[in-house]
This record gives sequence, structure tokens and C-alpha cells, in this order.
Amino acid sequence: MPQRTIPIDKIALLLEKFPDCNRELDDKQNLHLSSEPHYILRLPWHWSQDLKPVESVYVICIIQTESASVALVKNGVIVDHKTFSTYAVRKKQGKSQIKYLKTRGKSKAGSRVRLANTLNFFEHINERLETYFKENNIEKIAFSCSKILLPYLFTSKVKCPFEKKDERIYKIPKHIPNANFEDLQQIHKSLSKAELIFHEEDLEVTEQLLMGVFNKDDDA
Repeated sequence: MPQRTIPIDKIALLLEKFPDCNRELDDKQNLHLSSEPHYILRLPWHWSQDLKPVESVYVICIIQTESASVALVKNGVIVDHKTFSTYAVRKKQGKSQIKYLKTRGKSKAGSRVRLANTLNFFEHINERLETYFKENNIEKIAFSCSKILLPYLFTSKVKCPFEKKDERIYKIPKHIPNANFEDLQQIHKSLSKAELIFHEEDLEVTEQLLMGVFNKDDDA
């Protein structure tokens, strides 16, 4: 579904367009503004339904084959983060060792090294996550990890501190190029703003709606 970023200083102006909407947030930080057109407004993760900052603690965890980043966010601010990298891709073929195992096995020394690196990679990720969860009451988890990698996260020798179907998980609906600190910062920036979510067929009417909210010098 298409989305438009709504800066914090424009949220109240947008909500004025929907005076009869139910102001109760669901577990994904969403306000359901209307049914026709179908509009959902995801509020910043450190805001309450009263449009005020509140104490909040959440984790961002993004994982790709050879890189990952995790962060602890308190009251809208990244207070700790860690990036991880490993050697897990067969350079000539450009295929990860995990994918290669499905077809050819792991008999060669290089394959065993890459597999060991991958296992250590997920252990280190879980060690940092475990620290966050032990020391804080984590309310939400912004998460991105491919299906191929998920079993390695949840069967690691170091136990992942949340389950695969944890209700706190918010699957990040965006393409993440590298899972590095820059990507992590972009996700945090997105979660610190609001997003208007709507159907493709309502694009034109939505653009007209936003014209009434944003000045001509603003960028939605």
C-alpha cells in the first residue's frame, strides 16, 4: 500500500480533516482515520494517541546475509547501537553459504568457514539483543530479516530474546539495501515521523487531501 510521510508538525493539521475518527491506537501505533477512502495514520513510535511524546522503549533489528544492525531507542532517541558484518558469501557465484547448503552441501573448507561465520554472526546479534531485553522493558520490535535467515536467528546457541511470532514485532515494510548504520538511522527517522497509509486507487484524492495540509514549500 502507498505511504506518505507526515512530519510531526503536520499531524494535527491532518487529523483536523477527520474530526469523527476513533482516536484509539492499535498495537501497531495506528489510527484508523476512515474507511472510504481507506486511511490509516501510523503515529511516531514515541507518541501517544493524545499526540504527545511519552516514555517508550523499543528495538530496531535489521539483518541481511553479511550485515546487520540493532539499536535500542528510548523516548525517540537511539541510545545504543551495534553493527555486525561477516564473510558468508561465495564470492565467485555471489551466493550465500546458507543458500548454497540447500544444493551442494558444506564439504569444502571454505564452505565450513563461511557457515561458521554465519553461526557466529547470529550469536553475536542475539547477545546484543539479549542485553537490551534484560535491562529494559521492550515495548516494540522494528524487525527485518529474510525467511532464509530466520531459522539461524531463532535456533542460535545464544537464544533470541523474542519469539518469531512475538506480538511486539513490526515488520518493516521497506526495502533495506545494506542493513548498516545508515539504513538503521533511516528506519529510526521514519519511525519518528507519522505515515499516512492508503490504497493505490485513492492516490489522486490523497494527493488533493495532502495539498490542504502541506504548504507549497513543504514536501510530503
